[in-house]
Amino acid sequence: MALFTSPLAKRRWSNFKANRRAYWSLMIFGILFVVCLFAELVANDKPLLVSYKGSLYTPAFSFYTEVEFGGEFETEAEYPSPEVQCLIRSGGLEACLDDPESTSADIADGTFEGADIQAGWIIWAPVPYSFNTINYDVQTAPSPPDAKHILGTDDQTRDVLARIIYGFRISIIFAMIVVGISSTLGIMAGAAQGYFGGMVDLLFQRFVEIWSSMPLLYVIIILSAIFSMNFIILTFIVILFAWTGLVGLVRAEFLRARNFEYVRAARAMGVPDRVIMWRHLLPNAMVATLTFLPFAVTGAIGTLTSLDFLGFGLPPSYPSLGELALQAKNNLQAPWLAFAAFLTISTMLSLLVFVFEGVRDAFDPRKTFR
Repeated sequence: MALFTSPLAKRRWSNFKANRRAYWSLMIFGILFVVCLFAELVANDKPLLVSYKGSLYTPAFSFYTEVEFGGEFETEAEYPSPEVQCLIRSGGLEACLDDPESTSADIADGTFEGADIQAGWIIWAPVPYSFNTINYDVQTAPSPPDAKHILGTDDQTRDVLARIIYGFRISIIFAMIVVGISSTLGIMAGAAQGYFGGMVDLLFQRFVEIWSSMPLLYVIIILSAIFSMNFIILTFIVILFAWTGLVGLVRAEFLRARNFEYVRAARAMGVPDRVIMWRHLLPNAMVATLTFLPFAVTGAIGTLTSLDFLGFGLPPSYPSLGELALQAKNNLQAPWLAFAAFLTISTMLSLLVFVFEGVRDAFDPRKTFR
């Protein structure tokens, strides 16, 4: 707690708030990320809450068969179907199996009030479709935006808005994992090179040069032919090639500051090397590092989107913004797909760049708030 209430933390937060563009970008991005983080509560083809014969069920998070709602099948209940909805609202009334649509209307009108039933109810998500929900009622695919599908459907009649919500979450989580782990590895490697110098710097620098010259796209193409690509494998491969981005920057900062007088004094007093690197040298490298982070985050998102667009990224079962852009390319007669993909990706990247600009200014000791 003291870390966030210290005078330095307050000064950095004041510097960040002074950048109004970064502050409001953080607010907007935070709202969007929280909404997409709980995507199952926002876009889902299963009800959030169901009341049946006085008991409450959560189909969005649990598995229930149709038999549990008075049906005939042992498989999971198809909640969008009129038969299942009629069974739930009528308390398992057998008349639903004969004419579910008219029975549902009768229940709404109170025709069955005299029967020995307890009417149930269903609470749906704001978007009653998941990222993989196929709407068989749609006549053409892709279909233009309408009252049921605000942004239309793709070439498999899946709701575009639901896929954007889930795809936004995957892109941000992928970028956070890649940038977090790769930046940590890059800072550690660059700090060791810059602080110790000599043969450590020479040998490590040659290794970094050779490793960074390997083409990422070709490696992924080869590995995708060997392994069945998924989120974990793709994240691991991208991290293997992304950690070298910060090595040169941190190395230069440590080489510049390792002979400063206060560093030499700390070394003469017997302060351990790890303490000198963490307490005295790393803060000097943070401004340059944070300046590079916006490019790292946008680069990670761009890498995932590009790989999905080329077909070497996540499997088709995953909701992906790159796959949506590919559908827009293959269906030029459906411009709503291109608009949705472009606006989503551009808005996401712009907000992130503005936020990290504010973070860079907040950690810059030369800047003071008014």
